[in-house]
Amino acid sequence: MIETLRIENLAVVDRAQLEFGPGLNVITGETGAGKSIVLGALALLAGARASADAVRQGSDEASVEAVFRTDALPELEAELERRGLEGDAHELVVRRTLARAGRSRAQVSGQLVPASVLSELFAGRLEVSSQHESQRLLRAEVHGELLDRSGGLLEQREAVAAGHAALRELDAEWKRLRDACQEGERRRDFLSFQIAEIDAAKLEPGEIDALRSERARLAHAEQLREEGAAALALLAGDPSRADDANAADLLAEAARRLESGARLDPGLAELAGRLASARAEVRDAALEVERYVTGVESDPARLAMLEERLHQVERLQRKYGASADEILRFRDEAAAELAAIEDADDREASIQRERESRRASLAADARTLSQARVRAARRLAGVVQGLLRELGMPEARFAVSLEPAEPPGDLPCGPTGRERPEFAFSASAGEPPRPLRRVASGGELSRAFLAIKNALREADAGMVLVFDEVDAGIGGGAADRVGRVLAELAVHHQILCITHLPQIAAHASRHFRVEKRSARGRARARVVPVEGAERVEEIARMAGGESVGEATRRHARDLLRSRAPTA
Repeated sequence: MIETLRIENLAVVDRAQLEFGPGLNVITGETGAGKSIVLGALALLAGARASADAVRQGSDEASVEAVFRTDALPELEAELERRGLEGDAHELVVRRTLARAGRSRAQVSGQLVPASVLSELFAGRLEVSSQHESQRLLRAEVHGELLDRSGGLLEQREAVAAGHAALRELDAEWKRLRDACQEGERRRDFLSFQIAEIDAAKLEPGEIDALRSERARLAHAEQLREEGAAALALLAGDPSRADDANAADLLAEAARRLESGARLDPGLAELAGRLASARAEVRDAALEVERYVTGVESDPARLAMLEERLHQVERLQRKYGASADEILRFRDEAAAELAAIEDADDREASIQRERESRRASLAADARTLSQARVRAARRLAGVVQGLLRELGMPEARFAVSLEPAEPPGDLPCGPTGRERPEFAFSASAGEPPRPLRRVASGGELSRAFLAIKNALREADAGMVLVFDEVDAGIGGGAADRVGRVLAELAVHHQILCITHLPQIAAHASRHFRVEKRSARGRARARVVPVEGAERVEEIARMAGGESVGEATRRHARDLLRSRAPTA
């Protein structure tokens, strides 16, 4: 609900603050006093288009600000949290400013937002009903949701929507598979060739380095033998020369010298030991070099085989990766892709089976929803038509049409079912009901909205509803009935109603009067709450015009006593 509404420099209102309450709030005042400015301010908060002409003459900017209580609207609070716009302690502050230069700005919880965000946040939560304002109830796509809500069919509606979405997803997957299959036939052959080529090579991890090492050894066998023999001679000596000095003998001689010196200086003993160990290492190394030299042989046949193998492997490297591991990883990835392509046919068949099952289930759910909608539409139409008669429209007719909706593709229904519910209304005898969006009369439209909202008051509770022209063309008993229906509706919604009729104003739980004064050649409107004697005086003025006598006041007091607010 709206707790506080502040208006500054809007049209002829320089400053006004209204403290609304729950239930029915009425705004009254003489014709031309500026009641419609309050309506316009509320429409701006709901995201309506802003006009620089609305800025009060002599001011640079107009502003409208409202404080909303949101504790009864957990869905709105969740949406605000998702957008990072949550208020404080279930309190939401919304502000709209209009600059004479033409700029319009909106703020929610102190954060600037596009004006379209207000429309999104308050759609279905703040509705302004008048001849000149866009109404949610005028949009045919809303009628189906309201019908289903009134009939307790939301779970069935959600089941149809979920089934429809699942079928669409299956169709999208099937299309992706079909598109992939067309490319897949070419891709299948290419992948099979690549896998076969890699498999034929029988490549082992680390094999490339081993092949290159062995090839280098065979290609330079003679040089390796020569270098090895020279190294061996340096380490162990040339066996053909008995006096040839070698590393092992030189180390042995050095160790003996140090051992001799150690008898004079024990500190040399450690060095002598290290040289002895080095001599043993050199002898072991000499033995290994000797074995290596002995093993190095030329093998032209083996070398040719290695060259061929390396040529084969290097061809794979150019195509698939720099190392054996990369080539084998490429092979595994290609095999996985090929398996997916080969599984596509099986998946396609599986999708078709699943689709038939889901399609049958969706068709059954849609059929059940359609049957329930027929009953709900008949019930809702009867209730609304009865309310229209109660609201002083005895010849009015209301109907809920269930026109078949063409489903997309070969689906059994659309996302909201097999039909497109739409509210239809006729105010005059002999005139068939027409779609509600084509009804032109502001008063008739407002009363039609009032009847529909009252019929849906429990199923669609928690809104702020603003009514203008609801009393157009009625009076007497009909006006009293309109007031009673507004009071009934106010049990479930906060109602703000602009009215000229005392019978309606008397039902309010809070009453505001718009007054217009002229000062220094300029009109100025103000909005004041009226209570007690002031309220009696205002209702008497509404009942008796400019001439208010004691009889009119008694009538006003009787109206107030007999119509205690129900909210």
